Amino acid sequence: MPAVTGHGHDGAQDHGQGHHGHDHGDPSAMRPVAEHAAAVAALLAPMPAETVPLAAARGRVLADDLVSPHALPPFANSAMDGYAVRSADLAGAPAELPVAADIPAGRTDGPPLAPGTAHRIMTGAAMPDGADAVVQVEWTDAGTEQVRVDRAVGAGQNVRGAGEDVTPGQVVLTAGTLLGPAQIGLAAAVGAGTLAVRRRPRVLVLSTGSELVAPGEPLRHGQIHESNGPMLTAAVDDAGARGELLRFVPDDVEQFTRTLDEALAARSDDPVDLVLTSGGVSAGAYEVVKDAFSGRGVTFSKVAMQPGMPQGVGHHRGPAGDVAVVTLPGNPVSSLVSFEVFVRPVLRRVLGHPQPERPRVRARVAEALTSPAGRRQFRRGRIDAVAGTVAPVGAAGSHLLAALAHADCLFVVDEDVTRVEAGESVEVWLLDG
Repeated sequence: MPAVTGHGHDGAQDHGQGHHGHDHGDPSAMRPVAEHAAAVAALLAPMPAETVPLAAARGRVLADDLVSPHALPPFANSAMDGYAVRSADLAGAPAELPVAADIPAGRTDGPPLAPGTAHRIMTGAAMPDGADAVVQVEWTDAGTEQVRVDRAVGAGQNVRGAGEDVTPGQVVLTAGTLLGPAQIGLAAAVGAGTLAVRRRPRVLVLSTGSELVAPGEPLRHGQIHESNGPMLTAAVDDAGARGELLRFVPDDVEQFTRTLDEALAARSDDPVDLVLTSGGVSAGAYEVVKDAFSGRGVTFSKVAMQPGMPQGVGHHRGPAGDVAVVTLPGNPVSSLVSFEVFVRPVLRRVLGHPQPERPRVRARVAEALTSPAGRRQFRRGRIDAVAGTVAPVGAAGSHLLAALAHADCLFVVDEDVTRVEAGESVEVWLLDG
């Protein structure tokens, strides 16, 4: 049955928040959260490696160790604008030396430095043979033909040694490294024009519901703007995978199945790794996802959590072959919380991500709250890291998307806890990590 403010009946309404009157079932007969998470995790194997240009590697996970073929720096070079000298020539500084050559950065034919002379040198330029130090220009009169040096320097001063940062054959980045700006810079510095990274899983996102209208289109009475598709596609991309939104389909099993099979067949050259649906999985009269997948490789169950009780997991056996399927509830908060609990960590794990889970901390709840017996509750919240507290944002209702949009964390109330007093400690998942 379509939800009033979500997509499909959730079955996880909270203490009268919902609009359906049926019994949600005995918590003791529900599937534990950990058991369902394991079933979702078993769907996907680690992604194979692919080679991408360095410019396309940001945010990807390195598949193989990156070994530097040469030293970094590859040659001794000046750390300052100044003058390359033999330090022994300045033992009696101040001293005057003739300037025998100019060495800008990038010069490849710099002459050797003769005793008793100086070469004007720029930052990053190769040190000339015979020189063992650089006098920074501020310690001189900046002469171009003859330079007066006011201070002595020691051997090695203002010189970057060859291999000081990286030695030839050194592993500079290990497999499993998340490639950010610094890692891209290091790869470029050692000459890597391409990198082997884990292929991003391709996820096809579907929303169901005859009541859905595309954002930007006018609404008629009884219709709502479709939000789960854009939301879940963004969540897939944020996790590091490739989300593709397949526009919602009406509550018709035959049309749903045909649309899905045609979409999968059309992508056979770049196959879909996971089909992610929202809505149509509970106990109403028009549960198209459940009706389409039941008995065809997807198992549906009630999971002992709030929000997000109705869930499905398995494989769709279609003309294009088997494809992994995760079905999420339709109410928007239930859908996104379920994604956070079950799908996001799996996508990141098969990518080889070094941190598949959201960062987790403990904080004290700012106010007392209740939770249903036998179900793990995931509440939206805002954390005050300085005070070490977390405050609920909005009520527990699974249709209250605005509250989720203003939350920066989820906090967890365990299955065996029905009331949390203000000041008690709970586990907090940070949504910006």
